[in-house]
Amino acid sequence: MNLEDRINAFANLGDILSNNFFLEYTDLIDRACLNNPWFTSSSIKMSLDSWGNQLTKSTLHAWLDPYKLLEPIKVYNILVVMAGNIPLVGFHDLLAVLISGHKLTLKLSSNDSVLIPVIIKILTDINPGFKSRINIINEIRCVSFDVVIATGSDTSTSYFNYYFNKSSNIIRGSRSSIAILDGKESEKDLNRLTNDIFSFFGLGCRSVSKLLVPKGYDFDLLFGSFYRYSYFLEHTKYANNYDYNKAMLLMGNNKFIENGFFIIKEDISLFSPVGMIYYEYYNNYEYVDSFISKNKNKLQCIISRKHIPFGSSQNPNLWDYADDVDTIEFLRSL
Repeated sequence: MNLEDRINAFANLGDILSNNFFLEYTDLIDRACLNNPWFTSSSIKMSLDSWGNQLTKSTLHAWLDPYKLLEPIKVYNILVVMAGNIPLVGFHDLLAVLISGHKLTLKLSSNDSVLIPVIIKILTDINPGFKSRINIINEIRCVSFDVVIATGSDTSTSYFNYYFNKSSNIIRGSRSSIAILDGKESEKDLNRLTNDIFSFFGLGCRSVSKLLVPKGYDFDLLFGSFYRYSYFLEHTKYANNYDYNKAMLLMGNNKFIENGFFIIKEDISLFSPVGMIYYEYYNNYEYVDSFISKNKNKLQCIISRKHIPFGSSQNPNLWDYADDVDTIEFLRSL
């Protein structure tokens, strides 16, 4: 199985994810939502559509051709420890390992353990050559591997760094995204920004959790765009988080503004809870540049009219790597 065979297999998988998967695997999607209540059929469809759009022969070639990949001199066994905060969040690592010609030992997150095994089954049906290259495990301990790619919270990365310190590795921790507003955004811009904020309930590293706004910014402009996500209150876990965070703010006599289903609070922190977004005022762009520089190791996306366009944070390209670590280059250089 050469590189072109692997590209063709993933392109065929992309066709299935785009056209048939969501309709033919409704029971599976229901099970995924039961397994992780933060998953919804719409968020799963969003992830499936995104991967279906990326897994085409032309896009895969556009991604891989600049590397001038050859078949690896040595096939390594790559342990991938996946996160599970949003549907299929770890799929890029799976893709990178297999498309590079290496073997995959996969530790799924318990929060996203339903969809990926079925997608792997479809892939191995498309090209049975992958069967001998994929091993799904339940425990990391006593597992043989050569290289590690692990993603988790800042707490789990401390464990990863200790446990995998003798192996070549990519270890990823918590990251988030910000949006920089100047008050001149159009209604269309703000409507698109709401997708960057609310998609996947704000649980992804590409979700905007912090706003930088000029002094005197009118938040009513944002609340008008937010309203179409008011149905989030129908989601039990979201509603519970919103109620809890609002109650804690009220008990602490904190200042905040809210619209009945979402809270905006001035805060220097980067990571905001579910149902809330933080903001800071800026007086000039020197402060904005300083903020970005200070937090660069915690930022995944910067959304503004000068950076990533509004509404684009949740639609990364194959070459938009998590934590800005080039996974293909890492695997190629082993």
